[in-house]
Amino acid sequence: MIEAPIALTSTLNVGLVADGLVQYAVRESPEIGIHTSNVNVVVGECNDGFLNDIQGRHVRAEHVRTALESAAEGPVVEGAVGAGTGTTCFGWKGGIGTASRLVPRQAGGFVVGALVQSNFGNPRDLVICGVPVGRYVQPPAAGGKLEQDGGSIMIVLATDAPLGSRQLRRLCVRAAVGLARTGSHIGHDSGDFVIAFSVAHRISHAPEVLTREETVVADEARAMQWLFPAVAESVEEAVLNSLCRAETVTGRDRHVRNALPVEKVVSLVERARGGLG
Repeated sequence: MIEAPIALTSTLNVGLVADGLVQYAVRESPEIGIHTSNVNVVVGECNDGFLNDIQGRHVRAEHVRTALESAAEGPVVEGAVGAGTGTTCFGWKGGIGTASRLVPRQAGGFVVGALVQSNFGNPRDLVICGVPVGRYVQPPAAGGKLEQDGGSIMIVLATDAPLGSRQLRRLCVRAAVGLARTGSHIGHDSGDFVIAFSVAHRISHAPEVLTREETVVADEARAMQWLFPAVAESVEEAVLNSLCRAETVTGRDRHVRNALPVEKVVSLVERARGGLG
């Protein structure tokens, strides 16, 4: 069960962000720890130390509160924002990316959404729409090593399909397919984490009755044959959106990560795919 919003941040900021989540939860629900049980929070992280003054641990409780209170429906801001401000993806400026898929009505009409914090990849390995873009378009070194077989990515998957923990884990595994489609090899030092949850059920913190009823997927094979590719496609597209929406950022010690030259890449992909007939 998820008891609080999921937060993403920089590696050394995890403790402060977790504390900010706890502060917010206690403020909104003063009975926590007094008249009811504790609250468990979830914080994911990427090491963005090339651009970020990571030792400064600049994200504090007030920033966590502002992020939570400004959350709204509608398009998600992507690119070099929030926890993606200092990240690097395939040598270019990475960041936050999102995408979603709607499965057919005969498979439940469920939605799968992915949000990523991209911070991984070797520049030469970048693949877009099946085209090995990284072989032809390389970022400038800009004061730092670009080889990044390790790196990391945080992936959050959300769905309205009524899935249990075992089925959600199966979705998490398929996120690797989406990464592979972008050219990732999931390197030796790579910290790739996937968190998946379903919003199909709300579980009462203090139930008034002993039992409850839930809707479950009766034909798992029919549902999963659509949910699996939905995850793969959403993760792939979210990573590419994190690249295409990011702008060039100059960080600590004048380190620079350049934005992906989108127009040049689009032209390259169109020429390559046109040649495929």
